[in-house]
This record gives sequence, C-alpha cells and structure tokens, in this order.
Amino acid sequence: MITKLYSAALRGVDALEVEVEVNARNSENPGVIIVGLPDAAVRESSQRVTSAILASALELDLGIKTVNLAPADLKKEGPSFDLPIALAMIGASGTQILETDGFCIVGELGLDGMVRPVKGVLSIALEARARGRKFLIVPEANAPEAAVIEGIDVIPIRNLRQAWEFISGEKRIAPFVLDRRAFFESHRTYSVDFDEVKGQQYVKRALEVAAAGGHNILMVGPPGTGKSMLAKRIPTIMPNMTEADAIETTKIHSISGTLDTKKGFLTTRPFRAPHHTISDAGLLGGGTNPGPGEVSLAHHGVLFLDELPEFRRQTLEVMRQPLEDGHVTISRAAGSLTFPARFMLVAAMNPCPCGFYGDVKRQCRCSVRQIENYRQRISGPLLDRIDIHVEVPLVDFKELSSDVVTGESSAVIRERVAQARQIQVDRFKSANLTTNAAMGAREVRSCCALDAEGKGYLEHAMEQMNFSARAHDRILKVSRTLADLAGKQSITGNEVLEAIQFRSLDRQLFE
Repeated sequence: MITKLYSAALRGVDALEVEVEVNARNSENPGVIIVGLPDAAVRESSQRVTSAILASALELDLGIKTVNLAPADLKKEGPSFDLPIALAMIGASGTQILETDGFCIVGELGLDGMVRPVKGVLSIALEARARGRKFLIVPEANAPEAAVIEGIDVIPIRNLRQAWEFISGEKRIAPFVLDRRAFFESHRTYSVDFDEVKGQQYVKRALEVAAAGGHNILMVGPPGTGKSMLAKRIPTIMPNMTEADAIETTKIHSISGTLDTKKGFLTTRPFRAPHHTISDAGLLGGGTNPGPGEVSLAHHGVLFLDELPEFRRQTLEVMRQPLEDGHVTISRAAGSLTFPARFMLVAAMNPCPCGFYGDVKRQCRCSVRQIENYRQRISGPLLDRIDIHVEVPLVDFKELSSDVVTGESSAVIRERVAQARQIQVDRFKSANLTTNAAMGAREVRSCCALDAEGKGYLEHAMEQMNFSARAHDRILKVSRTLADLAGKQSITGNEVLEAIQFRSLDRQLFE
C-alpha cells in the first residue's frame, strides 16, 4: 500500500513543497529505505521514526518501507521530515485510506514520540498556502510563528499520536489563533532609549538623519565616548516595520535557527553586531549548504561593526556589493541562492590604535606610521559607500553627571523619522524604492536638483576636498534627506552645507 503526504524543504529563504511517499511490502528483513536526495539528518530519521512509532503504540508492519521524497533532484536537509515520514509509514502499514491532500506537515521526532520545533516554519507556511493546503501541522512551539500567515489553519502538535489522531479523523484539534494586530503592538518595545544618552547632540542629529534616509554612518572617536551605546539605540528611532517587512525578516531568522521560539516573530528591527574575527562566509553567508550571513540577518535593520579597522580588509570588501545592491548571491556547484540584505551599516572606530589621537586631555602614544597603517585598513571604495561620517567627542563631567534629562526620547525622534520616510515612500512609488539612500543615478538627477547657492557650495567642496563621483551623489542623497526632515520640497544651500559636513571627516582622517 502506498501512502502520500506533503511537507516542504527549505531553499534559501523560501520553501518548496515535497511529496512524502511510503510503500510498505512484506519481507523477512525489515528496514527503511529513504530515497530522494536526502542528507545525513534525513537518512537518520529512519531510526528516530521507528522508535517514535513504537513508543506511541501505533501500528507498524514488519517489512521494508521505501520512503520517496519528491522531487528527487531537490536536496532534502534537516529533521523536519520526521513527522510526515512517520505518519506516512503508519498509514502504509494499515488498511485505512487517508485523505491527505489538504495537509502540509513538518516536525522533528524524539525517540519517545514527542515533536520538537524545526527551522523555517514561516517560509513553509507561505508555501503551503500558495499550494492551497488547508491545514499546516507544526510542532506546538512553532505555532505562533506559522499563525502569522493568514489563509491557512495552523494545527499545533505535541506528539506523534496526537498528529495521527488528527489526520486520521479520530480527534479534532482547534487551530492556533493569533491576534496579529495585538501581537505586533505588544512586542514593539525596546529596552533602551535615546534619552538615556548624555550629551552628543551633534552625533544624535547625524544618527537621526541616517535613520531618516537609510544612510550608512561611521562614528569616529576615542574609547568611552558612547559609540556602541548610540549604535544600539538606532533601531529605536527607525520607523516600525510593516507586516510585509516583518515577515521577510522573520523568514531569514527562522531558516538560520536564530529566531526566538517563545516570541515566534520579529516585530522590531534587528540589530546585529558581529565580532571582528568573523569570516567572509559568516558575514556574507555561505557554507556547504549555503545559509544567510550577518548582512542578511540584519535585513531591514542595523549591522553594527565596532572597531572597524580590526576586521580583516578582505572581509570588509565583500560588503561592497550588498551595500550597493541590497542582496547577496551565493553560487555553488549545485546552484545559486540569493538572500536579501537591505540593511543600514553603522560602523565605529578609534582615530588611532591607542584611541587618543586628537584628544585634548590624553596624549596619543602612536607614531605617524602606526596611525597611517591603522587608517589604511579601510579602503577608499568602502568609505565612499558610507554616506555620513561623524566625530564622537568625550562628554564633559557636568553633562555626564547631571540628573536632568536633556535629550529627546526615541519615540519623539522616531516620529520625525517616520514622517521623512513617508515622504520618500510617496516620492518613489513608481520606482519601487523606499529610502533616499537607495536612489540610483536617475532618481538623484530628478529628485536632488540644487539651486545656484547649493551648486556653488558643492563645487567648492569637490575641488577642495577631492571627493569622488560616488561621494558627490552621497552628498546629494543626504541633502535630500535633510530637506525631507525639514519638510522642504527643494534642497537649499543649508542642507548642502550640512551634508558636506557629514562627509568631510573621512578626508581629514584618511588623506
């Protein structure tokens, strides 16, 4: 007897439906044969499945069970096929004909028959809905994640016997219900706030501009000035993610196994801060079975690189393409996978190896050659892709010790940023863009026209500071964001001057 169920395999950030077919036949030498390009974890499922069926006191005929995972040319990875394989084996061992066209099933089995959570359930739910499946059977811990997708009933399962009773019609299980709006609102909270930062008003202004336009930013200053503290608070002033953005971001975290199963969904913008010892594959993505890297895990959020010159130069250079294109393509012999990587780069560094170059209170111990070598670890092309450069000075004692809250809260700043972002969304409706930072050459020409005063300021800056053509466009983009924050239709000389000031620091430090 042949039994067929449906599951799904992950490929990149998406899922593809897989048919799980089981044929049982009598034999003196019982066993399980799994075909259909399974990896080691899938092949080992035969031992877990057999033990789980017996522990659940369910029927399992002796003999050979052939398990086929179709399509046969799609590689099947991970333990998520345990549950559908077990259910199909039980069905093939009995005489009951199952009506399984409406089910999509995923889950890992323990030897005692308990069902464990798996990765990529959000992508699987989207694929099941697209295929017209009515029910998605998932481990109980994955139910909140899957229930975010409307149009399919999510059935939470604790063990194998419960799953069998449901698909065989012996027992009814109520679908998991999620109040999406209430869920989003209740989880959109941060543990930090901008009003906790003393001083640094100029830096806060630069971060507000960066968040408003989606611009990359570099902070330069001695140790202890608050660069990391400021960076961690940038997501709190960025506009709230839309449901579509949240689903796209959660898919990436789900397939990488970094999603918190207790929360089940990302409703706040991700903040990723990899250590400077990270490899190229860890930052960009890759591996034998390619998975997303830090640039993709920071999609729709912030990628913070602290101590930027300490990263290997080759590792930093691989970011140049995703910074421009907003995605990463990883090519292997078996094919290519593309991961989204539209993130805001926030970098921090000291002005020299000891950190005190230019400090009026502490003396720098570095030689001129040491300082030059330190700064040259960052290439000019990478610097050109960072729109804003800002110096972070030390905060004086009076301001640091004051109990008076002088800075604005994240909510107040976020409101201004959201208004500026909405202006950009309305402006770029036909161009499929959402931020000024993503503008191409055509959009820059049409949206960043300057008056005579602004052109004069920009021409003088280009001649005196030797800016590149890319830096020229970056200045125009930042000027456009400054005008949006001020609610202006056109760019004036004041916006150009402030944008030039946000670019001038790199020439002072790296020339």
